[in-house]
Amino acid sequence: MKRMFLLLILFLVYGCSEKYTEEQIKYINEIEKLRESKDNEFKSSPTSPFNFKTKVEFSPLKYFDIKPEFVFRSKLTEYETKDTIIIYGTKGEERKAVRFGWISFHYKNKEYKVNVYEGRSKSGATFHSIWFTDKTTGEETYGVGRYIDFELNGNKDYIYTIDFNLAYNPYCAYSSEYSCAIPSKEDFIDLEIEAGEKSFH
Repeated sequence: MKRMFLLLILFLVYGCSEKYTEEQIKYINEIEKLRESKDNEFKSSPTSPFNFKTKVEFSPLKYFDIKPEFVFRSKLTEYETKDTIIIYGTKGEERKAVRFGWISFHYKNKEYKVNVYEGRSKSGATFHSIWFTDKTTGEETYGVGRYIDFELNGNKDYIYTIDFNLAYNPYCAYSSEYSCAIPSKEDFIDLEIEAGEKSFH
């Protein structure tokens, strides 16, 4: 049994080393640690969607395999006119968000454009985020859509890293106590983004 286990480990390590560079293997290990840490936090934290308001049975979150090919680099292009738009939450309430700018990426010889939104938390803090749906939405991934956090940099020439392996489900994916922003039709990416978090249920 031990021999079979060792052979499996060697096979996995050898396979990874053949497929990925050392830098990519390091990156994969970092994402795996982040996922493990998130599981621990969601399971034990009193403010997690599994423990806050009502108790929801916890099980480890589900993910696609980590794929370095879904990590992109792009400048942020700000819209000349930053329109305030109305979006809806999953409980039907109206919310305001600013269409702040957009980033782009190339995948398999095709260019894709993704909006970056500016919003305000209940405490009044400003935040920026990417909300999107794609061809996996409602199938392998949560039917409302997924999010990627976006930290704005003051340098206009800054090159951002857009990592779809970090795409996550909003809290309403785990508990009906929550309402979350629904991405618009404009936020659909015509691509199967098989990276990041899968449907929980």
